[in-house]
Amino acid sequence: MRLQIPSMAMVNADVFRNPPPKASQPVVVFVRTGVHAAVKGCDMSEDGNKAARNASEEYRARMLKYRTAKDITHARLAPLLPCSESLIGAVERGTRLPTEPFTRQLEKALGLHGELLELLPPIRGLGPKWFRKWPAAEQAARSIRLYEVALIPGLLQTPDYARAIFQGEPGALPDEVDEDVKVRLQRQTILSRHTPPTLSLILDEGALWRKIGGQEVMRAQLANLLALMARPCITVRVVPLSSGSTAGLGGAFAIAETGDGTQIGYIESADTGEITHHTDMVRKLRERWELLSALAQPTYETEKIIRKVMES
Repeated sequence: MRLQIPSMAMVNADVFRNPPPKASQPVVVFVRTGVHAAVKGCDMSEDGNKAARNASEEYRARMLKYRTAKDITHARLAPLLPCSESLIGAVERGTRLPTEPFTRQLEKALGLHGELLELLPPIRGLGPKWFRKWPAAEQAARSIRLYEVALIPGLLQTPDYARAIFQGEPGALPDEVDEDVKVRLQRQTILSRHTPPTLSLILDEGALWRKIGGQEVMRAQLANLLALMARPCITVRVVPLSSGSTAGLGGAFAIAETGDGTQIGYIESADTGEITHHTDMVRKLRERWELLSALAQPTYETEKIIRKVMES
């Protein structure tokens, strides 16, 4: 069974918090283990193309909706971007793909706040080929559960923190690092929607102490994490170092749930990657989540831990 990503028009659904999965729900597991991994287990091209088409159609629909709501013609819009009227028409008809600079200027002209930017990752197929399905799953998700053992997760990273991570990759080139940071920030726009997914993060305390990018970059990242925790849709809890050996030491993972109840698992480690349809994999991820949840400190204690690290 392939994952059925709903159309982008259905993304803005009501938020709910991690309902228990039903045994009859379809399950697809994404296994990520490395940046240059090949995809094994099934062909993602059909699903990837569908996600791209859905996102492209939604982009054009939103562009037309917001432009006409402002009563702005192509002729009036062109000098605001700036670009030609023909380019605006081509993007709105779908004969040209929107770029990030075009979209940012368009959002500025129309007074938007990420409504179009959030659609770019699936449209332009950003990121490694095997990874491109995950941003589409994030956008379709109504709830996302994350566990990270070594790093602040990508959805909550500052630009400087993300840049420091990408610069640490073997053979990293400046242009590639810049593009990777852009892709990561574009993924984060799902948290700025009017109805964002519920995001629940369990973080190993060791990730807080690892000074990625240096002390100032790390302090800014932790301050950003505290600010994000104030949002009602985001919950962060820390597994303290005193817990010793835990079920999460094997690596980071995520469980996303879409509006139709589809469960999507994502596992991260080092060098290889595959997609599997085995329901046992997602069941094991849920079991790991429950074990880690039992060890995690409540949010008010987590805030104290983060502030302690910032002051050290």
